Amino acid sequence: MENSSAESRLKSLGLTLPPAPPPGGVYKPLLIVGTQLYLSGHGPVLNDGSLMSGKVGIDLDKKEGKQAARQVGLTMLSTIRTQLGSLNKIRRVVKILGMVNSSLDFGEHPYVINGCSELFADIWGEENGIGTRSAVGFGSLPGNIPVEIEAMFELYP
Repeated sequence: MENSSAESRLKSLGLTLPPAPPPGGVYKPLLIVGTQLYLSGHGPVLNDGSLMSGKVGIDLDKKEGKQAARQVGLTMLSTIRTQLGSLNKIRRVVKILGMVNSSLDFGEHPYVINGCSELFADIWGEENGIGTRSAVGFGSLPGNIPVEIEAMFELYP
């Protein structure tokens, strides 16, 4: 698996990417500085372009939250592919910041964000698909989305 490309892994997993979302404010969805790619915060866009919503621990259980984080990961892949033309231009995942819209008593934020982390490991392999990470809870997120994730990647020179 380590030798196959990110695009071929995506295809072999049978994954469908949702449409890349337009910016929801005054920012760029993606910015490249040298060989670093910075991806703005993304929410869980579904294949029809709508957003998942709900608070983890109230409207969604932890497994549904994890699925929402996976959907965010797919949305991020869509933005990367739309902006760069191919996922194969990514050398490795450097950092993920996962924000979970959760009830005050919910404490399994890392479990939820694993939905995105596991997807990236499937796409880029364990060596390059797993980077550093933070997983934190928030009292609210824009549009009541359950998860927002931003990330940094290294590009091939």
